[in-house]
Amino acid sequence: MEYICLADFGNLQDTCPTATQAKQTVFINGFNCKNPANITSSDFKTSNLNHTGNIDNIFLSAVTIATAADFPGLNTLGLSIARTDLEVDGLVLAHSHPRASEMFFVSKGNVVAGFIDTRNKVFQLGLNEGDVFVFPRGLLHFCFNSGFEPATVFSVLNSQNPGVVTLSGAMFGPDSDNVLDKLVRQLISLSGSKHNGVGNMTLAGFSIM
Repeated sequence: MEYICLADFGNLQDTCPTATQAKQTVFINGFNCKNPANITSSDFKTSNLNHTGNIDNIFLSAVTIATAADFPGLNTLGLSIARTDLEVDGLVLAHSHPRASEMFFVSKGNVVAGFIDTRNKVFQLGLNEGDVFVFPRGLLHFCFNSGFEPATVFSVLNSQNPGVVTLSGAMFGPDSDNVLDKLVRQLISLSGSKHNGVGNMTLAGFSIM
């Protein structure tokens, strides 16, 4: 009989914090566990998402992600967490997580978020503080700041190592401001305004190979 696993394997014990200092001699689908005698409460806390990321770049955005590699308590739990910071007009280019779906929670500001399915259709909405959007596993998705102040978003992904596949940074060099402007205008035009939603529409000019 053939079995198909659609998520991380379930854990076989209460906890299994990553043994971050251990030299890896056995390679497994995950990370080695700490000695249970050395597990502490601090293994289950991270402060990596407390501060705004470095948004001093062409996209005016930063994504900070905490996985089991640097947040030991996540090991075997099938979870990761991320913070996205968007300056005014900031943009996170289309990318995908091959091993995880993503719950996208707007903590501050106004954001337009969307994803593109395998039929080359875009599902996009304007989101306000407190709104949650879902990006299905493996599909290209994006977001940009549609408001007049910096925005902050927190995400939970259902894999301890979601992975990321991005559009090539080579497409957007130091002199690519016009390209970014056109991309943002195209995404905004799909919704008719910065805060209206759109669903089940074809993204003109966007082809998936």
